[in-house]
Amino acid sequence: MKRLFHALIATCLLAPWTAGAAGTDTVPTWSSSIACIVYSHCSTCHNPTGIAPFSLMSYHDAFLEMQPMKHDVTSKIMPPYLPNTSYQKYADMHILSDQEIQTIAAWVDAGGPLGDTTLAPPPPVFTSSVQITNPDLTGRIPDYTVPYTGNDLYRCFVITNPLSSAQFIKSIEVIPGDRSAVHHVLVYQDTSSALLTALDSAGSGPGYTNFGGTGSQKSTLINGWVPGSGVYSTPAGMGIKIPAGARIVVQIHYPVSAQGKLDSTRVNIKYVQGGTSGTRNVSLAPILNYITSMTDGPIVIPADSVKTFHEQYAIPAVNVTILGVAPHAHLVCRSMKAWAVSPAGDTIPLVDIPKWDFHWQGFHPFQKPIKIPASSTLYGIATYDNTYNNPDGPRPLQTVTAGESTTDEMMLFYFSYLVYQNGDENIIIDTASHDAHYLNCQPRLEIVDTTTGPNAVAAVNSDKLIRIYPNPAKTTLYYESAEEVKEINLTDVAGQVVRTATAPERSGQVSLSGLSSGIYFIRVTDAAGLSSTHRFVKE
Repeated sequence: MKRLFHALIATCLLAPWTAGAAGTDTVPTWSSSIACIVYSHCSTCHNPTGIAPFSLMSYHDAFLEMQPMKHDVTSKIMPPYLPNTSYQKYADMHILSDQEIQTIAAWVDAGGPLGDTTLAPPPPVFTSSVQITNPDLTGRIPDYTVPYTGNDLYRCFVITNPLSSAQFIKSIEVIPGDRSAVHHVLVYQDTSSALLTALDSAGSGPGYTNFGGTGSQKSTLINGWVPGSGVYSTPAGMGIKIPAGARIVVQIHYPVSAQGKLDSTRVNIKYVQGGTSGTRNVSLAPILNYITSMTDGPIVIPADSVKTFHEQYAIPAVNVTILGVAPHAHLVCRSMKAWAVSPAGDTIPLVDIPKWDFHWQGFHPFQKPIKIPASSTLYGIATYDNTYNNPDGPRPLQTVTAGESTTDEMMLFYFSYLVYQNGDENIIIDTASHDAHYLNCQPRLEIVDTTTGPNAVAAVNSDKLIRIYPNPAKTTLYYESAEEVKEINLTDVAGQVVRTATAPERSGQVSLSGLSSGIYFIRVTDAAGLSSTHRFVKE
């Protein structure tokens, strides 16, 4: 009987581990399968400097936590990603595939075997390394030691913008000083210099405390950071406008566990190069909100009750392009959903959060921009549970109303949008089904029989071991491959090939000279005809 050991399986998708023709079970091991999944999808938070309460940086770490790990991944509590990806697809989805979940469960059920350690990827190293290495604007908050208050803290820090003319942000990166102290970050631009100065100087120590925003009505949200976030870049020809003299305000959520820790978070910004003429302005605003668009408000949730509220907004007679959505609510909320209905009656899904969690909210860019036809209507719905069934609700139970405090409630849907231009809906932002694997690692599985029975494998991995760097790249993109490379193609977000090169070596470089700043894809094809595609940003 023919045997094949350590067959590569595409993108962590493993063949079933039931008994094969020889009657021997195939079981995932840490080295062959689980290390790749954990290092790719768990260790970004579960590391010594991460926000998670324990590390998953080794076999020993994972073995000690394997039963809770199985529970959390099969319950889809972890990784903490809120949107329903069957309703809409987003860029940079922080989720596990069903096969990855099944693989972890099978490993735990088998007792957590270690396997052949030579097959395991090396543990990742987490630092505060910078991706935008040559920013046009960099702002660092003063060293700040989180005080002992017994409560979560929302602290705002004002960063001066030295530029005297308006600019458009092309890329923005938030770098937490201590990732174990920072839960999430919101970045605003604001032109009310006098008010910000007054707020900043009123309290003691660096910055000032303010929940639910910056305390200024002129603040406009431009970006955010949650664990696992990287550089955010706008599509080609688009940017986020920063008015002349506007200041950057960084609001940082420090959880109770951060008290006593020192933070020095900073923001790196890269502007659109070559002037601002012709750049399309991307706006971010709570178009659906509980103040102007609620149809059955105000938000009042009596003690021991469950209530649902609705919002709607009529889009003017102009086509709109939506790049992403960020729902926002507080602790009593249990679910949120938004969609659009065109004048023709077509429903356009935008976001569905079936299990809202205040602690893990974020911005969700679409894999492709979504066109909303003129005169469409946006709809939002949210359900709030103010009963003892909600562990995050007030204790003792009491009426909850709209407000800025954590114990109050909100119902907001922020949209990143701009006026539609022909072809916007064909721009490709991302194509991945979930986060890229660490070092492009590929789980391996010991397979008893590859020709018959439930363990049959028709083909080996189609996503070869490819590493590209740096990302973002400025003038040169480097590649390393586990296999002989035959051809390399670069495509833009519209799918057009912008550069082709033959590459008979396993490592080399591709010149990016002449390419405009933006998002691109590199497709690497090996001698066997198997291809791997990866996204990168050209600065």
